Amino acid sequence: MVQQRSQQKQTLLGATGVAVLRAYLAFTLRTTRWTVSISPEAMPFLIGQDGKTALVAFWHEILPLSPALWWWAEPQNPKLRLSVLISRNRDGRMIADIVAPWRIWSIAGSSDNKGKSKGGASAFRRMRALLNRGQIVAITPDGPRGPRRVVQQGAVSLAGLTGLPVVPIGASCSGIRVKTWDRMLLPLPFGKGHLVCGSPLTLVRHATGEAARLESALNEQMMQAEQNTQRSPAYQRTKGFLLPLDIMPSRLWYGLATLLAPVLPFLLRWRQKRGKELPTRVREKMGFASLRRPQGKLLWFHAASVGEVLSLLPLVENCLAHCPACCVLLTTGTVTAAALVKERVQQSVFAAKIGHQFLPFDVPRWGTRFLNHWRPDAVVFTESDLWPNLIGLCHKRAIPLALVNGRMSDHSFKAWQKIPKVAQRMLERFAWIAPRSDHDAAHFVQLSGGCSVGPVGDIKTLAQPLPVDWGQLAVVQEKIGERPVFLAASTHDGEEAELMEAVALLRRRHPTLLTVIVPRHPERGAGLSALFECAPRRSCGQWPSAQDPVWVCDTLGELGLFYRLAQCAFIGNSLQTIQTSGGGHNPFEPARLKCPVATGPRTQNFSQAFEQLGAGIVKVNTAQQLAAWVSDMLSKPEKAEQQAECAYQKLEQQSELLETLTQKIVALLVV
Repeated sequence: MVQQRSQQKQTLLGATGVAVLRAYLAFTLRTTRWTVSISPEAMPFLIGQDGKTALVAFWHEILPLSPALWWWAEPQNPKLRLSVLISRNRDGRMIADIVAPWRIWSIAGSSDNKGKSKGGASAFRRMRALLNRGQIVAITPDGPRGPRRVVQQGAVSLAGLTGLPVVPIGASCSGIRVKTWDRMLLPLPFGKGHLVCGSPLTLVRHATGEAARLESALNEQMMQAEQNTQRSPAYQRTKGFLLPLDIMPSRLWYGLATLLAPVLPFLLRWRQKRGKELPTRVREKMGFASLRRPQGKLLWFHAASVGEVLSLLPLVENCLAHCPACCVLLTTGTVTAAALVKERVQQSVFAAKIGHQFLPFDVPRWGTRFLNHWRPDAVVFTESDLWPNLIGLCHKRAIPLALVNGRMSDHSFKAWQKIPKVAQRMLERFAWIAPRSDHDAAHFVQLSGGCSVGPVGDIKTLAQPLPVDWGQLAVVQEKIGERPVFLAASTHDGEEAELMEAVALLRRRHPTLLTVIVPRHPERGAGLSALFECAPRRSCGQWPSAQDPVWVCDTLGELGLFYRLAQCAFIGNSLQTIQTSGGGHNPFEPARLKCPVATGPRTQNFSQAFEQLGAGIVKVNTAQQLAAWVSDMLSKPEKAEQQAECAYQKLEQQSELLETLTQKIVALLVV
């Protein structure tokens, strides 16, 4: 009994000691300001680029600093796994217990000595298996007993047997030296640290001088780290606070979101009164689930609004077709997007496998509640709807993240450049980013500091045609009769004056023409009606008479109806007279419905899309040019059909993108 109690006491003391050491290391490493210098030749091996892998070697004395390098590498490729060779003794077991919560796995075993088995053979077999699977294995060539900074022959033999390169690493920081055989370095909080990774070495087993070559390389990296001489352009240098596995890429954003949390319920109540929230589901915005989590693997897709939902649904369905055992959680931010999801999912063969929830506000406590319930196995965000706290929470739980159709406009890029470290810490958490265009790709590469970017392509080219209420379409066609229809879609303040001039010119040539104006923001309907001499408004149930030249359709979610109704369409937010910076809107929506399209010159938000459609899109600069184009489309139906068909064929050439993205997303589930 006494012996049992003594053992229990020792176990408790051991567990307490491990917890204290782990907390101390976590605190000191997180508060250390790190400089990371990576040789360009070593970079692909450290992040597992293109399946490359290697042995990582460092002296035993800097073992406590090694998590800092792993915390740098893991966000750039969540598929990576790190295993460290440790001895089977008490010290080895303690090291394994300390680093285990940080997803650093241990392999117990060392070289056999004097006929006593220390698990060297079994450890080697396991290491080789991990390396073959593309994982990284770390070794301390002078451990576990030294002599200090002397490479043991076993490390060289191991590298030679694997046939893989060895990346030498050095590290130093503000700390104290422990009186052990290796003079182990323990970090102190709020200091400075330096991590240096040299060029990979290929070691030949049994060749003379290989141990000395590895020893020299390790000492060189240590010298650079200790002397802080990382000035050579041959190295990539990054500075900033290393916040490993932190739930926040920005302390300011985290703190602000937490402080605002008590106010946000009142905001939700105000939005509910304005019809922007569903009363029965408003608690979803606070992370409370209204559905049960399905069994098995769960893919979480997020699309902010209607346009993103339409582009994402084909990808969702293709992922389910490739992975029938998994289910999908689809989150949106708006009521209209939720209604569209409900409508489209009901029509899908995968309806039983797709659930919808509203995305919670980016409050850490609410995000934690959301993730505790849903426990997704992989997450896919779209375009630019990125929420730092949610992304950080997913990263903390080792949930793989991907970004599809990534959009980074020039304006957003300039804004993120003012806080580059915040942007980098957020973007580096993604396993990969599939940007919408080459222009967006360049922005992501620059901000992320080298994250995996590609493939490039706009998934909106894959979207199904905009939905339509066929009954309403028949009613509208009956009310309008044989009148030709010109559509001005998603217009913004400032460009309707140009449209008014174009309408006046067109009425002289085509007296029966009906111009349908659909403002991007429906609340502007009353003002537009007054601008066009009390034009009828669809939101008020008003129909255009035969004498009305303009019909203001200030409703949401009906562009699919009007694109089908119109003989030609103009995409707003693109004329020079607009009050904002402009940027255009999605041209793929009318192109997929074979509606001839024109746009103004300000199309920077969708520049790649307009370039892809080429001659299928006509650009106009003035009201006169717009009127001339509309008149040409109405007078020459063959030409209008040819232009629409040209744009449609360009869309069909993007079909390979769907399969590529599907394979990359499904691969996240096996990480």
